[in-house]
Amino acid sequence: MHIAEGFLPAAHAAGWALAAAPFVVHGARAVTREVRERPEATLLLGAAGAFTFVLSAIKLPSITGSSSHPTGTGAGAILFRPPVMALLGTVVLLFQALLLAHGGLTTLGANAFAFAVVGPWAAYGSYRLVRRLGGGLLPGVFVGTVLADLATYVTTSVQLALAFPDATGGIAGALVKFLGVFAFTQVPLAIGEGLLAVLLFRVLTVNARPELERLGVLRPAADQEAAA
Repeated sequence: MHIAEGFLPAAHAAGWALAAAPFVVHGARAVTREVRERPEATLLLGAAGAFTFVLSAIKLPSITGSSSHPTGTGAGAILFRPPVMALLGTVVLLFQALLLAHGGLTTLGANAFAFAVVGPWAAYGSYRLVRRLGGGLLPGVFVGTVLADLATYVTTSVQLALAFPDATGGIAGALVKFLGVFAFTQVPLAIGEGLLAVLLFRVLTVNARPELERLGVLRPAADQEAAA
């Protein structure tokens, strides 16, 4: 999710920026509404952004010669819904490009689409599916954060394959190569991020249960007792 500065052709960089822009604008409105309607959640909102920044700034070498990162967007998407993470994730990428030389300004749109749009929606969709099928909070969190991580890197592989088709295999051949470099080596990191997110939500259920209930992540204790 950190395609380097100037790495994409100009047309591709502009196209991905246009694709990501509506989600980021919608996310800005969602954050404004969240702060206005639930000011008590502002601290948790800031913590979700910080969690994403720190986790996605960790650069770990991979056996393929590249480097991989956790993403951190899945937990925020489960807490605040994907539109909020579209803005927070893009802000995280902007600061990382300016301060850490991770990613770039010309590739911000492509990186944001993979990291702040596709990843959070993959997290929230799979989380809701697990809960709908009768799974508990923590299994849903684990599946959601793992798939957010993997979906981000699969999307990056697609973006690179579209920009740099293989000389013989075309886009499909390039996609196989990029997936081999990025997606498969991401599996252990995704599982690790899922376990970390489970620990995070265990802490939140103990120390921030009222906030989780207001966000709709947990049912109010009174409702649970009535249902029992």
